[in-house]
Amino acid sequence: MEKYDAIIIGAGHNGLTNAAFLAKAGLDVVVLEKNNYVGGATASLELYEGWKYSNCSYVCSLFRPEIYQALDLGRHGLEVVPLQGSVSLMQNGDHFGSYHQSEVRRREIMRHSKRDADAAIRFDADLMKWCRLIRGFLLRTPPDPASFRMRDAMEFAHLLKRFYSLTESQIYEFIRFFTMSIAEYLEQYFESDIILAHFSGGSIIGTGLGVYSPGTAYVLLHHAMGDVDGNVGSWGFARGGMGSVSQAIASSFQSFGGKIRTNAEVQQIAVKGRKATGVVLASGEEVSAKVVVSNLDAKRTFLNVMDANDVPDDLLHRAKNFKIRGSSGKVNIALDGMPEFPAIPSGSPLTLGHMHFTDSLERLERAFDDWKDDRWSADPYVDMVIPTQYDPTMSPPGKHMMSVFVQYCPAEVEGGWTDAKRDAFGATVIDQIADYSPNFKDLILHAEIRTPRELEAEVGLTEGNIFQGELTLDQLMFNRPFPGYAQYRGPVKNMYMCSSSNHPGGGVMGAPGANSAREILLDLGKTDTTPEDFGDD
Repeated sequence: MEKYDAIIIGAGHNGLTNAAFLAKAGLDVVVLEKNNYVGGATASLELYEGWKYSNCSYVCSLFRPEIYQALDLGRHGLEVVPLQGSVSLMQNGDHFGSYHQSEVRRREIMRHSKRDADAAIRFDADLMKWCRLIRGFLLRTPPDPASFRMRDAMEFAHLLKRFYSLTESQIYEFIRFFTMSIAEYLEQYFESDIILAHFSGGSIIGTGLGVYSPGTAYVLLHHAMGDVDGNVGSWGFARGGMGSVSQAIASSFQSFGGKIRTNAEVQQIAVKGRKATGVVLASGEEVSAKVVVSNLDAKRTFLNVMDANDVPDDLLHRAKNFKIRGSSGKVNIALDGMPEFPAIPSGSPLTLGHMHFTDSLERLERAFDDWKDDRWSADPYVDMVIPTQYDPTMSPPGKHMMSVFVQYCPAEVEGGWTDAKRDAFGATVIDQIADYSPNFKDLILHAEIRTPRELEAEVGLTEGNIFQGELTLDQLMFNRPFPGYAQYRGPVKNMYMCSSSNHPGGGVMGAPGANSAREILLDLGKTDTTPEDFGDD
């Protein structure tokens, strides 16, 4: 029987991050992955010859620069190129472009509403204020409000110190921010339908909520608080696709002596005397370790790979009720050339960024209505990028790869998912893009379509939920994933969690993996090698 200091279940980017920090501290670590590749939802796969797809995740922003530096990921090949703005195409043949350059962006907003051009300055300043406040908590372990330990008291003191800098009105505004819908929040600033729709999109990505649903304002903040090259709120492409992120972390981990085993699906966490002692693989093989870390989501961890007898009844109940609703689909498309978009001026840089085709809050809400009725959206919201404009290595010369993230696509449709329904969902997405690009369909060489069914089966995302749990107030900070379990420790000794089901949540961030590693090393008494709380921005 193989024996290690630590076993990490799942080679997603958080599992690899956790493993890299443990190995860097001198532990003998193995990562066990069910697939024949690493990265989970953060992988680059050649599913059509000559084209490299970012299989699920598709843009980089949230990954913490502190982790990038600590694991020296640049030396291991990770390079991120900033995106140049975004655009929403309109049914009337016009468009709204959110340019990277501030003055050009202001003139574009004025083209639609002079009032909104002034409001955008206030909006940007207010959003960045909350981003900078929240970013200071991402690489910290949430305090336990029911604990009287000194460490928890000190962490609460840190929180209070951060909020002490706010005025009374700002504190009220911050609390409201967490409970407001994105539509209500943005309507405090803007009047133009297209501008409201454009800035609302980030609040529904990966979320089983609509633009008028309470709590969606925070989801926008979650997407906005990343950075590229120190520019808060910026997004970027990883050269070689998003798999380059996972490959760089895996390379760093292996440079510290870590081991990765693919085609090694974990069936159960072994527990003896209320202590995790290792895992049992689907093959029947047993692997032992002093520490077992699950990078699976909270439902899979406590309902699938742990014996119910090893999990307290109240925790089983919480895991069953954990909100992790699937609402997203993904379409990857190999193109014979660059699509034309007549609504955008020739030579415009707007095709270099995010592209959308929904121009009103009403259309966004109707797309959500379809999802509530267990149908994919007839008029979906898409977040589309063509990364081969930056990185020609992802396709043959003169060709392109298009990545299309789709809201809304339910985990279950009426009568259940079939291959025919999957293809019909893909056709709906392709038809919408073709409405704005007359030569698009003629360029399609291959389309790879993923509904929540495929996302769950391939990479283990329950219901295809990219955040591994809704980002609502009841599932944030010391409530994530559940009260009493927010500090990355499981219900039995020597068992830990490091997935996006944990604080601070989903996205290609790495923070849950790093935070969990810190807690493990503290419990092992390796304070001299513990990754520090990386401090405030």
